[in-house]
Amino acid sequence: MIYLGADHAGFALKEQTKTWLSEWKIEYIDCGNTIFDVDDDFPDFAFIVAQNVAKSPENKGILTCQSAAGMVIAANKVKGIRAVTAFDERSAEHSRTHNDANILALSGEWLKEDEAKEILKIWLETPFSNEERHIRRLSKIEQFENTNLK
Repeated sequence: MIYLGADHAGFALKEQTKTWLSEWKIEYIDCGNTIFDVDDDFPDFAFIVAQNVAKSPENKGILTCQSAAGMVIAANKVKGIRAVTAFDERSAEHSRTHNDANILALSGEWLKEDEAKEILKIWLETPFSNEERHIRRLSKIEQFENTNLK
């Protein structure tokens, strides 16, 4: 399942993302905000999406805010989340093949609509490489998450 979340600065892009996902026949759940509210806060939506994504390895999330940075910072506080932001096709592909990213954050202000659409499409279509070196690195992240060193 794909979980979506956005604050006011990413609201329009989230709504457009829903259109694209529907066109591509990809199911999604909108975790909010469901209305444009200039006073909302991005962590509220990042946490809801991240908690849902973390429930199953098949789940993915798409977050949108002004820069995408805040959403990534917040989402990555949830165990099992590997949230990234991408500003071009190459970074989107790399985040999936090397890092098995499970949440993509997009800038609602700094990306043109056609750029966001192509980044999203590539990110959704790109599988994790399953190369030993990438598996090893992800395992180290998971091991750290499970320690008291945080």
